[in-house]
Amino acid sequence: MIIRKRLTAGVCVLLATLAAGLGTALPAAADEPPSALTPKVELVLDVSGSMRTRDIDGQSRMSAAKQAFNDVLDAVPEEVQLGIRTLGADYPGDDRKVGCKDTKQLYPVGPLDRTEAKTAVATLAPTGWTPIGPALLGAADDLDGGDATRRIVLITDGEDTCGPLDPCEVARDIAARGIHLVIDTLGLVPNAKIRQQLTCIAEATGGTYTAVQHADELSGRVKQLVDRAAEPTITPVATEGAGSCSSAPELKAGLYTDRQEIGKHRWYRVDVRPGQELRASVSVSADRAVDNDYGVLLRAVTTHGREIVRGSESGTGRTDAVSAGLRYPKPELDDVEGEEPPAETVCLDLGNSFSAPASAKTTPGMPVELTIDLVDGPDDASDVAAFGLGRGWWLLGALVLTGLIAGLLTGWISRWRIAVWRTN
Repeated sequence: MIIRKRLTAGVCVLLATLAAGLGTALPAAADEPPSALTPKVELVLDVSGSMRTRDIDGQSRMSAAKQAFNDVLDAVPEEVQLGIRTLGADYPGDDRKVGCKDTKQLYPVGPLDRTEAKTAVATLAPTGWTPIGPALLGAADDLDGGDATRRIVLITDGEDTCGPLDPCEVARDIAARGIHLVIDTLGLVPNAKIRQQLTCIAEATGGTYTAVQHADELSGRVKQLVDRAAEPTITPVATEGAGSCSSAPELKAGLYTDRQEIGKHRWYRVDVRPGQELRASVSVSADRAVDNDYGVLLRAVTTHGREIVRGSESGTGRTDAVSAGLRYPKPELDDVEGEEPPAETVCLDLGNSFSAPASAKTTPGMPVELTIDLVDGPDDASDVAAFGLGRGWWLLGALVLTGLIAGLLTGWISRWRIAVWRTN
């Protein structure tokens, strides 16, 4: 009897232990993110015959792309599922029907085996056609499933050679599916037609177009796009700037998109409370052929027209986007009879100095991306932004004072020497 009781007690203790173990294990499993939320990226590489051209840092476009892929594969975040698709890699002939089907998945989308992926990339050799449209359709199918971030990064040196299937229309069809798939494009040749097609593909899905002419630029940009897939996505809000501050839209902290015509100004308004610092930045993309030497100016202005601070940047035709930013801290004010001090309305004036040949389209305007942030102002009055001026003004003041003292001493010494000379 005693043995049975002990046995029964032992079984109860064992069952209780297992139940406790399962009870603690289940919440841990529930905390793990489901696989459906794992971000997916597919790199689509052009391996057509033109990739043999040697014009990127003294090496062929294909060699530069392989080097960039190896750099990217080494840096892919663990949480990203990555795949590789090629176009124009297998068929070297002249049959358009066959050449325009020449796209395949080189490495499947999933957890990355860096050695396997690098080995697959090393086997590539420039071969055939440029079926961009079919490759995008294939990549969209490769990334199908799940609700997480999905991104295609297309690297090519030319236009699609497989019309009438327009890759821009393909991108619009992909966007119309509502699967939240973004296509980013990178062009290896600064050609107007290539730029136009790749820009259209990117804009159709909310992606970006970038022209790259150096291997390190290619590596850096692809890494940036892969990393972006792993970060939480911020959906920009479409807005429409006005021709004056009085009619400008009021913006809160966030990311906004707009369009700006060449040589025109766009106005926006932001309310800044005492103790806050306004940080604003803007990027204007040259999505069409423009003349060299251009600039972007972002000004913070009071409602009465007095300029508070400005930020500006210029370009020389070697970049596709030019950005400028500014910071404006509003100092704390003492409460008046317990009432909260009112906010100050700051007008943001965006101007540009782009110019373009007569053949360039003027509408719609160039893409604008505007970031507004309102943070706590600096506590230390010595902070650079607390004065709206750089520390260079302190140096300038010291130089002025030193010059004044040196001038007085020089004059006094000169007068003393002349007096001594006359006396003698």
